[in-house]
Amino acid sequence: MRTVLTAGALLAAVTAAAAGPLTPAASAAAPYKGANTAAVQDDFNGDGYRDLVVGAPYAADGGVEAAGAVVVLYGSSSTVSATRRTVITQATAGIPGDPEEYDGFGTAVASADLDRDGYADLIVGTPYEGVGGKASRGSVTVVWGGPNGLGGGTNIAPPAGLGDGMTYCRFGMSLAAGDMNGDGAPELGVGSGCEASAYTGPFTRTGGSASRYLEWRASGRGVVMGDVNGDGKAERFWLSGPADDDLRGTVYLDNGAPADDTGSVNAPTELPYADGHAGQVGDVNGDGYGDLVTGIAEDDSLANATGAAHRGGEIQVLYGGPHGITAGQHPQVFHQDTAGVPGVAENGDEFGQSLSVGDVNGDGYADVLVGSPGEAVGTHRLAGTAVLLRGSASGLTTAKAAGYTQDTAGVPGAVETGDQFGAAVHLADLNRDGKAETVVGAPTENSDGCVWVARGSASGPVPSGSFDVCGKSAGITVKNVKGYFGAATTSAHVEM
Repeated sequence: MRTVLTAGALLAAVTAAAAGPLTPAASAAAPYKGANTAAVQDDFNGDGYRDLVVGAPYAADGGVEAAGAVVVLYGSSSTVSATRRTVITQATAGIPGDPEEYDGFGTAVASADLDRDGYADLIVGTPYEGVGGKASRGSVTVVWGGPNGLGGGTNIAPPAGLGDGMTYCRFGMSLAAGDMNGDGAPELGVGSGCEASAYTGPFTRTGGSASRYLEWRASGRGVVMGDVNGDGKAERFWLSGPADDDLRGTVYLDNGAPADDTGSVNAPTELPYADGHAGQVGDVNGDGYGDLVTGIAEDDSLANATGAAHRGGEIQVLYGGPHGITAGQHPQVFHQDTAGVPGVAENGDEFGQSLSVGDVNGDGYADVLVGSPGEAVGTHRLAGTAVLLRGSASGLTTAKAAGYTQDTAGVPGAVETGDQFGAAVHLADLNRDGKAETVVGAPTENSDGCVWVARGSASGPVPSGSFDVCGKSAGITVKNVKGYFGAATTSAHVEM
């Protein structure tokens, strides 16, 4: 069973009962350093604290079943709570589009300061939205940040020619942003079931970009951006997703727009030893170069074929360096049959369905949190787990690895069949203490879905005193189907 449903299995509902903040977010007189700095990447109101974005792609929007919603929980010295929030739907004033059943608004979420005003902007993928009479054509919406938080928005149009002759493109199924040319304006990558779409910033408030192009030479269901060669500029990687001839998913390094009709100029570089359906960049070994971490959750049992991921799923790490990541590199591979990784590899565990890279203990090495929502806990199928692997000078390691379920002491709630704890995960310092909080989504918990939040410490995540935020308490509503609050964060998850 996949954690995030395909177009043929769109069942869920989550959204905001109110179209704006129920409690006004704290404002700042001026932006804190600028939202494109790493420390405040997700700071939508400029108060110096990163905010937590939670997608609820099947929330009800008023009476519209499964239209979708996004909830932003504002960070503070005491971390996030359900009361300091903004709820965004396509019925929110200033947001383009109309809520329709099973649009999936919030299936993918990202953030970047697209207009360079010093406040992070929210980017939302709605891959199942019908556009121009085409089912599941998909759309991407920007909601602008500012001193009072989020408000107003525009759509980002796909490049000309996207999915010509095709219908179910699902434009917006994945999103990533990063400054690729060093001008301080982030570039944007948008994945789809058709071609990949690339944009050069800065963006205007009408959604225009400096330039854009269709990357028709590489399928790009997944996109990852980050600096892997230490030059201060982000690289972009396209992850093609499973194909008949490569179930594990090809990984490409973007080299720029096609410069001739043949596509041979600036053609993407295939990384033949790497695989992945979703990923994120972070400095796992503390050497100053970003490392590419990818997940492949679909094993042979889920693919109904041979040649997919290791049984139960896997993640891979490609280490950056002065020459970046090159075609000759072989990844480091982890799965639940790797010595020291908590759990046992079993069919359909979906280890690698979601992943996040961040420093949970402030030691200078990025750690990797891996979601495994298909994991059984005791007799409870699809209860789910999240596994933390530690960064070190020698790279990602299983030393002090830990697994978390709703049966872990201190974790609120109870293990239940089908909760899918780990469908989305996120590591981010939300209270500015130098240690990332651990966030784990359980989108099918109860009727609305929940996220678990635990503070970081010198020894890692602290379950004692941790808490849940659930969809209804955060302002979403549900109708007929589950809300799926917690199905997406700004970290990576697999959307097929």
